[in-house]
Amino acid sequence: MSKLCQRILATVLLSIANSNPTAAQSLEHEVAPAEEQSGLQMRAEQVVALVNGEVEPEEVLSESFLAAIPAERFKGIARQLTTQFGAAVAVESLDPSTGHRAVLAIRMERAIAKGAIAIDPSIDQRVSELLFHTFDPVDDSLAKIEADLAALPGKVTWRFGSIDDRLNAITSSGADEQMPIGSTFKLYVLATLACEVATGKRSWSDQVALGPNRSFPSGMLQDWPKDAPLTLHTLASLMISISDNTATDTLIDELGREAIMETLIASGHARPELNDPFLKTREMFLLKAGPPGRLTTYQRNGPDVRHQILNGIENVAVPPREVAAAFSGAPVALDVEWFASVQDLVNLLDYMRRTADPQALEIMAINPSMPEERRADFHFVGYKGGSEPGVLNLTWMLEDKNGQDYALILSQRDDDVRFDPSALELIAQRLLSLEH
Repeated sequence: MSKLCQRILATVLLSIANSNPTAAQSLEHEVAPAEEQSGLQMRAEQVVALVNGEVEPEEVLSESFLAAIPAERFKGIARQLTTQFGAAVAVESLDPSTGHRAVLAIRMERAIAKGAIAIDPSIDQRVSELLFHTFDPVDDSLAKIEADLAALPGKVTWRFGSIDDRLNAITSSGADEQMPIGSTFKLYVLATLACEVATGKRSWSDQVALGPNRSFPSGMLQDWPKDAPLTLHTLASLMISISDNTATDTLIDELGREAIMETLIASGHARPELNDPFLKTREMFLLKAGPPGRLTTYQRNGPDVRHQILNGIENVAVPPREVAAAFSGAPVALDVEWFASVQDLVNLLDYMRRTADPQALEIMAINPSMPEERRADFHFVGYKGGSEPGVLNLTWMLEDKNGQDYALILSQRDDDVRFDPSALELIAQRLLSLEH
């Protein structure tokens, strides 16, 4: 449920703008262009050593950069890059766009990392921005990718292949295993709404008043006024594009849990009972951030008792800081979640293709979570992801330029460790780079 699931896949390293760009701009004429370009070249070469862990981040990066991404966090991400793509070897190219900014390509052992770099001439030309958009694999293979997936912590399941040809995926493992999927469950809410629009029961322009019980971030509607009128299209768009939890709960109230459960069954979910009752996001937060006894009772009992526990729980007042604290450390009760197998999600995407109003797919495409360079390989890219500590799901629906529909879906679970999601995100990009 965190915002990690909403960040763009390929911005794997960092994109930190200088916190004081005006000051940097005011000094542009005080530093000769040749000197700036020399500084860019020097810092770009240091990025190679920085990624390899041969120099300390404090020696290269600006204070504003390190305030946003601390040194140890940077080192962790750099280790993920070198684990996936091998050591950084050299600057492949550096194409200045201004005196202190350039398009950068770094050759790694198994990829070309492409992006941008900027330096701040006001503070010793330190790196104030570093952004890798894409990683074009060199000498990569499906076998290497599968080995790296298998080596990730916890349990990982995945499938990449045609939606129409279920038996012959490009790669697949554990596709029938039920996994917690975080906010990806919101696709079931979207599918329910879009099917009711397709049958004429509802219209995207129908208005709903925002109720008093708000969920917790991610999102923005938790801070909006009571009774604010919102169309179903707006609620659905916020639910999918920024994973707005209050928008989600509003739609669940409007549609009803029973209707969403019917969608799970109709779409071919193998074990819909795992999602009974179908939780609202506020309920999930309050269960995990509330009294341990209530959570344990919920975990140990069936749907009837669980429904009783949920009755009235959303009216309980809990300070947002307590909820945030519950989700800031180790994984908590990963059996209190929303569940689907990779194959269930493939079935859902197929169900939406066949029965949902086409606006549903347009909503999925608002935030494709894919760099522009990679999107150019496809006619359509739709996405929803989900995460909380110990849980990560990435789900793409893709249409190639030949009109063939694909699904790329990956799920990871670790009940003991809060793993770094960037490793799975990097592997997803490698899969998308494969010829298919």
